[in-house]
Amino acid sequence: MANLEALKQAVIDGNKKDAVALVQHAVQEGVDPERLFNQYLIPAMNAVGDKFQRKEIFVPEMMIAARSMQACMDLLKPLIRKEATVSLGTVVIGTVFGDLHDIGKNLVKLLMESSGFTVVDLGENVPASKFVEEAKAHNAAIIGLSSLLTTGDPHVEQTVKTIKGSELAGKVKIICGGAGVTKKFIEEKCGADAYAENAAEGVKKIRKLLGLG
Repeated sequence: MANLEALKQAVIDGNKKDAVALVQHAVQEGVDPERLFNQYLIPAMNAVGDKFQRKEIFVPEMMIAARSMQACMDLLKPLIRKEATVSLGTVVIGTVFGDLHDIGKNLVKLLMESSGFTVVDLGENVPASKFVEEAKAHNAAIIGLSSLLTTGDPHVEQTVKTIKGSELAGKVKIICGGAGVTKKFIEEKCGADAYAENAAEGVKKIRKLLGLG
């Protein structure tokens, strides 16, 4: 009988080889792929995010866990009924104009995809208008802005202002993060919907913004 708790633990531990083998074994034994995804893989990534926030693990361990999760998802996606593979929501992310740093943003993307979201990554140095265009094109529920440099503050503020002044106002939530910004600046001065100190907190806050708990 497939050991599903061992699968969850393998993802948490970032043991990709064991996680993939356990997924394959479970599928061969007839375990519903959708059940594996919803009851074991997603909770595993939630646990990883919690461990990161408690500083029990750090960025390298979190990335290893996320990659283990992604490998399991790649196996399961072709097996899950199309109507069951509904994304939790589409998130458009990018580094604001004038900033060419994307390590933090890339980690957010990895964690978001591993947590069941569809992610549209615009890259770095993204103009405000591009966030609006792509969010409209992909019917996004969330726009995520990343900024590492303090010199990016005016661009973060302008991007939030542009989004809120567009037809997306009231339709999408805006979350911002990165070493160059603070909670006070984002929520009080820019008027964004949320600030995330790190990638794991970003996933948790996006879930909250979308009413997913």
